[in-house]
Amino acid sequence: MVEWWAKVDEIGLEKVFLLLMGPVFIACMSLEAWWLKRRQKQTYTVQGTAINVSLALSHAVADGIAWALLVGLFDRLYQHRLFDIPITGWSVVGLVVAQDFCYYWFHRASHRIRWMWASHVTHHSGQTMNLATALRQSPTYPISGMWVFWLPLALLGFETRHVILVVAVSLAYQFFVHTESVRKLPAWFEAVFNTPSHHRVHHARNPQYLDRNYAGVLIIWDKLFGTFVPEDAPCDYGIVKQIHTTNPLVMMFHEWQAMGRDVKRPGSPWLRLKHLWAPPDWERPPDR
Repeated sequence: MVEWWAKVDEIGLEKVFLLLMGPVFIACMSLEAWWLKRRQKQTYTVQGTAINVSLALSHAVADGIAWALLVGLFDRLYQHRLFDIPITGWSVVGLVVAQDFCYYWFHRASHRIRWMWASHVTHHSGQTMNLATALRQSPTYPISGMWVFWLPLALLGFETRHVILVVAVSLAYQFFVHTESVRKLPAWFEAVFNTPSHHRVHHARNPQYLDRNYAGVLIIWDKLFGTFVPEDAPCDYGIVKQIHTTNPLVMMFHEWQAMGRDVKRPGSPWLRLKHLWAPPDWERPPDR
């Protein structure tokens, strides 16, 4: 593993990853669309897939710009790292687990802090579940602060380029859990890892499923912190207040606009500003 990691370092982490995963994603979506059509359960449409791809591209551009601007900050923290961590098999595993722990808290915050939900809601606004749903992302994640949750990794002693790669690998893994074509995996795998079954729950708007199963790669965090719910009823996908639009700009910015309107409503500054950090379902009480 050490030799492989060093070789990837020489070639360029992001280039290797993109070259490998782009065709894999396309092939898997094509295969799933064919399989669903054959079973007469098709959830792919040309328009829906095109929208998801456009959202993915906008997210990729924004994410690339953000990383270019933030690399210096991560490098600065790395210079003040707590530990010197050599590249070994165990340190790579440790980085994967540490990143996944950080991802859990990012994901949980994205559902419970409205400023962050304003970005994340784009991903949840789709009303179907297939691999193309994974592409449904927002370009505003850098504004809402996703990157903040990876800063501790640099401070611990993980190099910036390795952090970027492991974040990308985690997101790539999550591509494969956005599907209804896979029902249940072996029990040992379901017990440890995020799976399509667990993630369908996360995307459902059924009352018993809301704000559950935040896992990235490992479902163990949800079980440790009390946010795990198994899939036991059909999932109704989407958000509580569905938006019915085919306009990607509306999908990206509708919650930012709604939050802005709430902040401008009459009332005390405290209650008005609380809309920025309170949960999305928080309703402001009248001023007394």
